Amino acid sequence: MEIWLNQSSIDNFVLLGIFSHSPTHLVLFSAVMMVFIMAVCGNVLLICLIFMDPQLHTPMYFFLSQLSLMDLMLVCTNVPKMAANFLSGRKSISFVGCGMQIGLFVCLVGSEGLLLGLMAYDRYVAISHPLHYPILMSQRICLQIVGSSWVFGIIDGLIQMVVVMTFPYCGLREVDHFFCEMLSLLKLACIDTSIFENVIFACCVFMLFLPFSITVASYARILRTVLHMRSAQAVRKALTTCSSHLTAVFLFYGAAMFIYLRPRRYRAPSQDKVVSVFYTVLTPMMNPLIYSLRNREVMGALRKGLDHCRIVNQH
Repeated sequence: MEIWLNQSSIDNFVLLGIFSHSPTHLVLFSAVMMVFIMAVCGNVLLICLIFMDPQLHTPMYFFLSQLSLMDLMLVCTNVPKMAANFLSGRKSISFVGCGMQIGLFVCLVGSEGLLLGLMAYDRYVAISHPLHYPILMSQRICLQIVGSSWVFGIIDGLIQMVVVMTFPYCGLREVDHFFCEMLSLLKLACIDTSIFENVIFACCVFMLFLPFSITVASYARILRTVLHMRSAQAVRKALTTCSSHLTAVFLFYGAAMFIYLRPRRYRAPSQDKVVSVFYTVLTPMMNPLIYSLRNREVMGALRKGLDHCRIVNQH
């Protein structure tokens, strides 16, 4: 704690950002803010629909509500500060604020990655063992799955935040990113952080490939089950159920692997910033659309909600 107080009393960090004030970048900034607003509204709407509609009180939608909560928190962790800095012309962030961004970001990315993997197991049970689904995916097991995802992310976020923020930082303290991204921050450390970076790389490999391996194993079994189905309607229903989750998995893991599993010599700050926008802003906006537009239950709940609002307004 003393180290944190000493460091926080020195200088703030400077976030160099991703946008300049050129006309092109003003348009891009406006587009990012539109996506941010859509992400917030979409995830809040999906959480409310799942909470209010009894037909959506199933394990799959419970997991989906938690995924939306993680996306909502993720998009609100970095974008508002980026927008405030851009609009005000100030690029600073406090030492404590930087630590909070790192902790929340690592926590939410880790939790969401694991939850996406465990959601594949839910789809496997629903398709391969439908008669045993209520037992295998009981309320207690669902709470354990969600709880383990949150605990895993929180522990990982706290550890990385505390370690990174105890390093001494010197020089101009300019972070070449639009938020306090850990790898960008470590470049400013006054000491050699290569050992810690190698540990982080190993942790990223574990955090990405553990849930990804669960996903691959689950869908391999699902594919085997689908190939033995005789009903074309059953096959279509199974594929429709899985397609939304698979799309979300590829969007999330694809961007995360591109940033954190590349060798250091192939990393470029400009590429990392663009991909970070993709999975911190665009993916949280896409998930509600992916799960709602291709889902009759969610669209039905939305129509019922709109009809209820229309009736209330008429009276």
